[in-house]
Amino acid sequence: MDTKTVYFSDRYFSTGVTDIWDEQQRKIGELDLQSMFTAGIHLRDERGSLTYSGKFRFFSNGWIILDRTEEEVGVLKAKLSFFSKRFIYENRHGTYEVEAPAFSREYTVTSAWGDQVAEFRKTDGMFGAGAFALTNDSSLPTEELILVVMGVHAIQKRQNSAAT
Repeated sequence: MDTKTVYFSDRYFSTGVTDIWDEQQRKIGELDLQSMFTAGIHLRDERGSLTYSGKFRFFSNGWIILDRTEEEVGVLKAKLSFFSKRFIYENRHGTYEVEAPAFSREYTVTSAWGDQVAEFRKTDGMFGAGAFALTNDSSLPTEELILVVMGVHAIQKRQNSAAT
């Protein structure tokens, strides 16, 4: 995916297939949401070929991202914070921080050097399934960043269900 901004969404019961769109409203891929119990996601390109996948580690809150050969690309974890939503993503190229103010729906992804590499925002309504707009300003693959966004969403859903 060479496009700079992409749009995608979750589904109410976190299962099924949902499309990924570019700025010209062309379908450029799809998210295959495996099951509401496993929270696993396969990302497929416009031809239907598996490119990346994401899932929780067994008995862990770490969201792992795998490439098409099932090799681990990176790990996303929530970071304790009182006045913001913070996550750390570590991959082969370094460490990235994903952060948003406490009640914001807009997140920034910054490198260890403080450079903004991407930003995304939640575009759905308060009680709707998660819908997102992601802008990639880096050399990181957009597919990888989509799974980082979906990992943030999955971790937040897991934290919210544990709190009730």
